[in-house]
Amino acid sequence: MTLPLRLIPLLEQYDFACERLLSRLAGPLMDSGNGVDIGVVPLGDDEYLWEPAPGCWSVRRRDDGPGERATALAGAGAWGRDSADSPHPFPPPFTTLAWRLSHLSEMLTLRADHTRGSRSLTREGYRTPGDAAGAVAAFESASAAWREALLSADEAALDTIGYSTYPNGSDAEDVFVDIVWWVNQEVLHHGAEIALLRDLYRARAS
Repeated sequence: MTLPLRLIPLLEQYDFACERLLSRLAGPLMDSGNGVDIGVVPLGDDEYLWEPAPGCWSVRRRDDGPGERATALAGAGAWGRDSADSPHPFPPPFTTLAWRLSHLSEMLTLRADHTRGSRSLTREGYRTPGDAAGAVAAFESASAAWREALLSADEAALDTIGYSTYPNGSDAEDVFVDIVWWVNQEVLHHGAEIALLRDLYRARAS
């Protein structure tokens, strides 16, 4: 299928954002931004779960229960992501690298399924990895799944309200091209946050 012209720059932006985030997480090299490759230490478990501020929301062992101001650990399995029913705590808690990466991977996995898959996956059934290597692999798989969903969209799909039936966003009210744009900004801004957290971890006081 020929890609709609409107989708091409959005897909290129998405690919760039995902590639850059994965290289920042796993290395071994990343583009510094000016064409110079710099070495990257792969994300480790201590850094993945590092809490740089009091009262962080993070990914936690289910047996340990939710963190401060959280009321539940979202997902299934031995690990879950701190969460709370709406209205969320204000001011919002600082979220760890693990929380942000899990949020991205869950969102991409579920949106892909509700666009081109079984349309049955839920937050309650999503399994969040408790280790860095598993989390990076989960993001790589999730980002690839959403990319495949994008490749299935034609011009009519881009203008269809509810083409994605993802239940945790505005998908039921928005045309699909707006959802594509929204997912891009999620990857871009959370990717930038994750990169900054890596910088802060590297520069932290020993």
